[in-house]
Amino acid sequence: MVFIEADAPRVDCSAHGVVVAAVPWACHGAGHTIMFDDQIAWLATHTSKTAVTELMRIGWRTVGSIVGRVVARERQRCDPFDGLVRIGIDEISYKRGHSYLTVVVDHDTGRLVWAAPGRDQATLTKFFELLGPERCGRIRYVSADAAAWIANAVAVSCPAAVQCADPFHMVAWATKALDDLRREHWRNARSSDTEHAVAELKGCRYALLKNPENLTDNQHARLAGVVKFNGVLYRGYLLKEQFRLLFQTRGPAAIRDLDEWLAWARRSRIRQFVDLAAAVERHRATINNSLTHGLSNGLIESTNTKLRLLTRIAYGFRNTTNLIALAYLDRGGYQPPLPARYPRT
Repeated sequence: MVFIEADAPRVDCSAHGVVVAAVPWACHGAGHTIMFDDQIAWLATHTSKTAVTELMRIGWRTVGSIVGRVVARERQRCDPFDGLVRIGIDEISYKRGHSYLTVVVDHDTGRLVWAAPGRDQATLTKFFELLGPERCGRIRYVSADAAAWIANAVAVSCPAAVQCADPFHMVAWATKALDDLRREHWRNARSSDTEHAVAELKGCRYALLKNPENLTDNQHARLAGVVKFNGVLYRGYLLKEQFRLLFQTRGPAAIRDLDEWLAWARRSRIRQFVDLAAAVERHRATINNSLTHGLSNGLIESTNTKLRLLTRIAYGFRNTTNLIALAYLDRGGYQPPLPARYPRT
């Protein structure tokens, strides 16, 4: 073990009084060197909580403080909001009890640029206030789900931005409509004691909800049974699949296909898909923008997957600030290299 001592003289500052002079190898008020902080920050995103605390012999709460300090230092070096043109907005649950984070990702760099507790218009407005009117005016495209609080906040702060509905969430609506239809037919078959209908519907859920290219042989057989014995449910399946395929095309052809799908859904006399067509009409403008510009929340969904892992790693942090700092560290591009190591080329 090596102990290094260095003089840190105190100075009399006219603004802050008597304080310890700044040193190049540690942050002000920190109990560790910058290199130690960087090593802790690297370990926090690469190893388990237990590994960090046992290897470095510090408490987990201290890890949270160090991560926050490293991220604050890095975000002061450059403007995290510089150059934002295309952003994606979503929310993620970070603990039980309906606790959510609102997250904003830059589509062009893939970075997490902002996160804060809450999921309402007031929370998102804080982000746009940090941006300021000039930088809000530079944002051209925003992808999000159909949440009204996101749409309203964007409309107020970035009126010139094109809002694009996320295809993943739109297709999830169609999948839910089909599953609701399947449940209705299952209940009807059970209540009427129709053994044959019950047998055909049993075990067909995944065959109906999965993409055709991912079906197993058994699921193909289940789907064939639906085709043969339940025409209404099969038409619902075709409506779901056609809606999903809409988002694999772009431009005027995709919009014309959506018009045809809406007409088909309205005259299908399937309540779930008639309701879906009405919901699609309400969000038609943002869906058209998505079909035209090809913007989705796929990048944000992958970011959220990583953030869910980080929330499990961060279990035990005293406050949400340290959790958000860990998210910035890993997804925001602020992770330092290991001390005394050259960055890989």
